Amino acid sequence: MSSEKDRVLVVGGGVIGLCSAYSLLRAGREVLVLERDVEGGDSCSTGNAGMVVPSHFVPLAAPGVVTQGLRWLFDAESPFWVRPRLSLELARWGWLFLRNATEKHVRSSATLLRDLNLESRRLFGELEEEGSFGLQKRGLLMLCETEKMLEEEGKMAERARGLGLVAEVCDGERLKELDPEIEMKAAGGIWHGQDCHLDPRRFLAELRKRILGEGGELRFGCEVAGVEDGGVVLRSGEKVKGREIVLAGGAWTPEVARSVGLRLPMQAGKGYSLTMKAPAQLPRLCSILGEAKVTMTPMGSQVRFAGTMEIGGNSLKVSPRRVLGIVKSACRVFPQFKQEDFVGVKPWAGLRPCSPDGLPYLGKVPGRENVIVATGHSMMGLSLGPVTGKLVAEMVVGDEASVDVGKLAVGRF
Repeated sequence: MSSEKDRVLVVGGGVIGLCSAYSLLRAGREVLVLERDVEGGDSCSTGNAGMVVPSHFVPLAAPGVVTQGLRWLFDAESPFWVRPRLSLELARWGWLFLRNATEKHVRSSATLLRDLNLESRRLFGELEEEGSFGLQKRGLLMLCETEKMLEEEGKMAERARGLGLVAEVCDGERLKELDPEIEMKAAGGIWHGQDCHLDPRRFLAELRKRILGEGGELRFGCEVAGVEDGGVVLRSGEKVKGREIVLAGGAWTPEVARSVGLRLPMQAGKGYSLTMKAPAQLPRLCSILGEAKVTMTPMGSQVRFAGTMEIGGNSLKVSPRRVLGIVKSACRVFPQFKQEDFVGVKPWAGLRPCSPDGLPYLGKVPGRENVIVATGHSMMGLSLGPVTGKLVAEMVVGDEASVDVGKLAVGRF
């Protein structure tokens, strides 16, 4: 049995932290996970759309995003909003985002995001074989209300096929064939055949169970203030020993990273979800509304609608107008759902850690080889969880990386 000073400390008990902890335990390391929330808390990993998305090979920073975002700024129900505030960090993030929102960046990132997502999908399959958590391999529908959006998504489908991904352009009749259980009001859509969905809360519960079964430890209500020689120090003043430290605290990671001299440009992108326990209809496939950027995911007998991206600091305050925007969009495309159906459904809010180029931060901190950062996955945290955990374990044990992650270096800005 190794001493406490030889174990790996994983800061963060969301999907990235838990996947990292599980992979490290399977690689023979001792692990302690430190989670800031209380046990059973609603972290960003619990209320998300639950999608595994090889189809998402375009990073958040892409051409057209800025222009579209500016048009949405003054719409209180729009999918995107930036809360105006005096902040040098926000200004720097915005400037870096503008620099990276180019076609060149999209092209150079596409293969990497494809490879990461496909490997993660494979690993999800392996994890499902070890013990079911409800992974559904049925694909995803990108639904388009207008012919204009269908044309745009058709071009994206062509790019996806060029990357070896399954992407079928569908008319309304084909959509009904793929998911006959739900009425859809759409001009057409794209079926991304390799995408999957699951209930993230169930997946996290399974990971925690397996971590404990492998001899790992989980501590809740432990907010890490910083890294020091030989471990970390908690906000309470307690010192926790460990040889390697994995910073996987999502939107709160930059604050801890400063203690090792690392300045991570990152903004929290708040999103909302509403989970209906008795939906009017239960689809078989998950879907994304192309115009509204709203998702719909079946989770057992329930349905979850999710959406919005608010860049506004680390506040979890719910904006009723943004939630209303999700509801209106959902009812427009799925006419069997009415606004009154959502009365009494409590909105959930979570913070996505968003880097300015839309790519995760994954790697060792320069000058501190025992500290690894794993964050900044934006909307793909769940999708990239297993592959991130695998890569973190490879870094800790010294194995050659199974995927080249040079573009994800934590000191790239």
